[in-house]
Amino acid sequence: MLTPGGTLSDDMTRTEFCLFKAQEDMETMQAYAQVFNKLIRRYKYLEKGFQEEIKKLLLFLKGFTESERNKLAMLAGILLANGNLSAAILSSLFNENLVKEGVSACFAVKLFKSWFSEKDINSVSSGLRKVGMDSRLMELFPANKRSCEHFSKYFTDAGLPELSDFARNQQSIGARKELQKELEEQISRGDPLKDIILYVREEIQKNNISEQMMIGLIWASVMSSVEWNKKEELVTEQAIKLLKQYSPLLKAFTSQGLSELTLLLKIQEYCYDNIEFMKAFQKIVVLLYKADVLSEEAILKWYNDAHVAKGKSVFLEQMKKFVEWLKNAEEESESEEEEAD
Repeated sequence: MLTPGGTLSDDMTRTEFCLFKAQEDMETMQAYAQVFNKLIRRYKYLEKGFQEEIKKLLLFLKGFTESERNKLAMLAGILLANGNLSAAILSSLFNENLVKEGVSACFAVKLFKSWFSEKDINSVSSGLRKVGMDSRLMELFPANKRSCEHFSKYFTDAGLPELSDFARNQQSIGARKELQKELEEQISRGDPLKDIILYVREEIQKNNISEQMMIGLIWASVMSSVEWNKKEELVTEQAIKLLKQYSPLLKAFTSQGLSELTLLLKIQEYCYDNIEFMKAFQKIVVLLYKADVLSEEAILKWYNDAHVAKGKSVFLEQMKKFVEWLKNAEEESESEEEEAD
């Protein structure tokens, strides 16, 4: 409702400052959030201005008492959960003075606790990713404390282990992206395979990456290292030539059956997503079988029940004769062993 002689914007501002005199509890803050929610839903043009107003308030957190900051953080968390605010407001918390004095991190604890009380980690991570805040949370701390270990301990001790796990996962994703970029550059430069293999092994140990994760990164890096011919008949020949060259790299990181299956699924998905490769699937698999990258067991497992839906009928049909040959070879081998016994 409008106050006499006032505007909707004035009313929102008055409501914002009235909350500082309210009780410091979630129930009260939820009631205030409902007021803002109703105003914004009814008068959509207020949404952008309200967002900017909150960002300005956050820049001057040092001017508020601890209780006032707590109430603002709780309200912001609820509004973020309800979609009335964008996580872009968090950029104000990266102000150097707020970060240096620990105000930003302390405010973030209250805000995220409030957000998590309304929504789960999937909603929170989605909201952060949407505005690129998922990779910036470390900036809540001074430069000398921007480590995953410090971040994890701080928010775990504050009762927010979900946020700690999220940050750790983001760091892992960042490390994998950097690794893939470096791999692509090494392959494009034509670096010696032994040097690439050594680099990958060091990265596995340093970043605690599983062989299954790594083989997916290697496959993506190899396939991204060249510009593919758009003609279907030529792209297969090009792929075979490239993969024959880099089969030792793939072999070095398929020491486990699960890694072989992972590679097979990556090949299937790649050939499906890149239509010019649809007819190349069988030739790629056979090449990697002959290069001792993929075993008979892994191929049969994939064919029988481990494949995914993408292009299933096309790829199974392509592999049918080769799989029959594998099965016959296996039966002949077993028969020879029985005769020898």
